[in-house]
Amino acid sequence: MNGSRAMLAEARAIDRAAARHPGVDIALAPPFPLIGLMGEAVSDIGVGGQDCHTLAKGAHTGDVSAAILADIGASFVILGHSERRRDHGESDALVQAKAQAALGAGLGVIVCVGETLEQRDSGQAEAVVGAQVDGSIPRDEAGAALVAEALEQGRVTVAYEPVWAIGTGRVAAVEDVIAMHRAIRGRLVATYGEAGARVRILYGGSVNADNAPALLAAPDVGGALVGGASLTADAFLPIVAAAALVES
Repeated sequence: MNGSRAMLAEARAIDRAAARHPGVDIALAPPFPLIGLMGEAVSDIGVGGQDCHTLAKGAHTGDVSAAILADIGASFVILGHSERRRDHGESDALVQAKAQAALGAGLGVIVCVGETLEQRDSGQAEAVVGAQVDGSIPRDEAGAALVAEALEQGRVTVAYEPVWAIGTGRVAAVEDVIAMHRAIRGRLVATYGEAGARVRILYGGSVNADNAPALLAAPDVGGALVGGASLTADAFLPIVAAAALVES
């Protein structure tokens, strides 16, 4: 919940820089009122939403459907972010239903999972995150052809964001990130078979220019879900450059 029309200048700066890194997929997810404006302001980066409803339309004041997001130019939506789970009590089942709706509207999905500090300290981190993956990602039984097509098109992404590292300045140790991403990969392969090996897994949690090179170079880390550092081009573009080095 940051930004104003003034932030479109930052988006344009990021967009101009994107041409220098053609091997890196770059996207921004501003608050709902700015999505259409940002989509008109940029040409080389993606624009997405921060949440969507499970239904395409209806009497749900204050909510935004995946169909509306697609109509105003969004190409993807972030679902199940820890702040949505915390502030709005979103369950795995609800996140999964939203993901299914988003795929049906033609959007890509970034499904977020992550453990609290208490869960990590008690040794439950992998079990908690594994259960979230199982319960939150779109499933074949809810629409086999739809999910298969989305997987083939690369429209299903998982983001591991340890709750205790979001906006705190704390970052998970690289070895812990590797272990968790390996566990998530195992869950994806168990659910999706061979296609699960191709699903991109992002790391999110106080990613910045200093820690991005080591995080992005770690095995099974396919990118970053960037928070505060995405608000300005000066903070965000060094992370893009780090991703480009890994890609090369």
